Amino acid sequence: MNATTVAVDLAKSVFQLAVADEHWKIIETQRLTRTQFERWFLNREVNLVIMG
Repeated sequence: MNATTVAVDLAKSVFQLAVADEHWKIIETQRLTRTQFERWFLNREVNLVIMG
């Protein structure tokens, strides 16, 4: 995947991700548990993570 930016909405048990390309176009969204969230980043190259 060629995502450059990932925005993360933090919560107690689930995380909502919005993945954007270099033009800030959303190319993927995910709703993940804490365990899934950690695994999601293992095989991806991300230049910027925005958390809120």
